[in-house]
Amino acid sequence: MTDRVFSLAALTVLELSPPEMVEVAARTGYSHVGLRLVPATPEEHHFPLVADAALRRQTLKRLRDTGVKVLDIEILRLKAETRIADFEPILAAGAEFGATEVLVAGNDADEVRMTDNFAAFCDLAGLYGMHPSLEFMPWTDARDLVQAARIVENAGRANGAVLVDAFHFNRSASRLEDLAKLAPERLRYVQLCDVAGPRPDDMDEILRQARNERRFPGDGDSDLIGLLRTLPANIPLSLEIPTRQLMEQDVSAQDRARMALDKARTLLQQV
Repeated sequence: MTDRVFSLAALTVLELSPPEMVEVAARTGYSHVGLRLVPATPEEHHFPLVADAALRRQTLKRLRDTGVKVLDIEILRLKAETRIADFEPILAAGAEFGATEVLVAGNDADEVRMTDNFAAFCDLAGLYGMHPSLEFMPWTDARDLVQAARIVENAGRANGAVLVDAFHFNRSASRLEDLAKLAPERLRYVQLCDVAGPRPDDMDEILRQARNERRFPGDGDSDLIGLLRTLPANIPLSLEIPTRQLMEQDVSAQDRARMALDKARTLLQQV
C-alpha cells in the first residue's frame, strides 16, 4: 500500500487556501493534492490561483518544501458556448504546478458538439502533458458511466479518460459490469467517498448530498470494495468527501483530511 497515491481533493477542505491545503496534506500523510483552479459554482468560495501570481508562488513554495505533488486540476466545463482556447491559461497554471490530470465536466446537451470539444481539449491539454478525464455526474449532460465512456471513445484521443467518482457512480446507477469493459488506459484516477441511504428520486437532493453529505469510505452503503476490485490495481485515489455536518461541528480541515485517509486505508485492507 505504500506506493498507492492518495490525493486530498479540494472539496474535502474547501475552506483552506491552496498553501494551507498542501500543508494539511503533508501533515496527514497524503502524497498529492488536487487544486481547484476554477470554482464549481459562482457562489463557491474560491482562491484565484490562475489570476493571483503571489498565491501561485506561495503554493509552489509549499509544494517544494513539503514534497507534496499535484495530481489534478479542476473544474473545466464543456458548455455549448465553450471556446477551447480560453482554457489555455488554466492548463498553463496546472502545468506549472506539475499536474498530470485535469477534471472535465460535460454541460452541453449536444453530445456530438461535446465530443468534438472534448477531443479538441485533449489536443490542447496534450501540449501541456496533461490527461483530461470526463467526470460523469447524474445532473450534467454526461450523466453516467456509459455515456461518459461513449464520449471519450468517440473523441478518439489517447490522453482522454473517464473519471469515476464513487458518489456519482452510485447515484447515476452505473454498473460494475460496464466499468469492467472499459479499457484500463481510460481510467487515470478515481474519486473515492461513500454515500448513505437509497438513491433519491429528486435530482436537487442528489446534488445537495454530493456537495454536502458524503461519507468517509466504509461509512456508507456503496459497494466500494466491488468498485475498487473492478478498477485498475493501484489507481490513484483522490479523496473528495465534503462533510458539512462535521464542519458545523467545528471538526478541523486537518482532522477531516486525516479521517478520510485513515478510512480509505482501512477499506483498502479489504480489497
